[in-house]
Amino acid sequence: MRTRDLVELVRLPAALTVPGDSLAGAAAAGWPHGRRTWALPVASACLYWAGMALNDYADRELDREERPERPIPSGRVRPAEALGVAAGLTAAGLTVAALVGGRQALGGAVRVAGTAWTYDLLAKQTAAGPACMAAARGLDVLLGAGSRWREATVASAAVAAHTLGVTVLSRGEVHGAKPSVAYAALIGTAAAASAAALPPRRPGRPAPSWRTRAVRLTGAGLAGVYATVVGRSQLRAAGNPDAGTVRKATGSGIRGVILLQSALAARSGSLGVAGGLLLAGPGARAASKVVSPT
Repeated sequence: MRTRDLVELVRLPAALTVPGDSLAGAAAAGWPHGRRTWALPVASACLYWAGMALNDYADRELDREERPERPIPSGRVRPAEALGVAAGLTAAGLTVAALVGGRQALGGAVRVAGTAWTYDLLAKQTAAGPACMAAARGLDVLLGAGSRWREATVASAAVAAHTLGVTVLSRGEVHGAKPSVAYAALIGTAAAASAAALPPRRPGRPAPSWRTRAVRLTGAGLAGVYATVVGRSQLRAAGNPDAGTVRKATGSGIRGVILLQSALAARSGSLGVAGGLLLAGPGARAASKVVSPT
């Protein structure tokens, strides 16, 4: 297997959309793992890459007809190699999570990995597929929250709602979709943006300071940018749901989660993290022109 084939198999650049999951969850929960939290995105990226390799392994027969250019049907990667990559990356992700947060983080990573493997091997082609994928990304957010997962439920639900819409729409990448599917994805985007725009409820707290107001405005502004960027492409797909337009909307949704993660981090008061995540956006967009994220 050549390096280029491995990069394409795991959709390597698409992992730029993953670090914000656990960081948004950690920010919402008050950084329960301290400085070690910064290693959690490595665990998430490994699990994401594993899921991509496993996806191509599971879809190898279908891809012979619909995506013959992919690594396995084109003969550049053997199915056993793809399965081995998926297993190895899953083990790496679980190991990193355990080193960062012990049994608590390992348990969270196991849930993410288990949901991802269930999606690829069992649920993908069923009606439960999109919900299963959404659950995997929502659980990835909770991975960053550790034992304080309740404080990160809004962030988790927002990322899950976004993922649900993008996954449902992505089913039309080859043959096109119905307008109603694109509108459903648009509703998911609106729900995620609304969750990110609303400030956390903290009963009994004093009147907000100027910094708190600035944080809220920043979070709401970023949520608005996210809704505009992702929603606009989904609206185009609703008006013209052919395969090419749906594929572009799916790519926009995959990259657009970075904007959502940034809004969620800002909502929790972590403006530095929000700014850092935004820097990944242009990189993800440029990389998607080299290696397809879908």
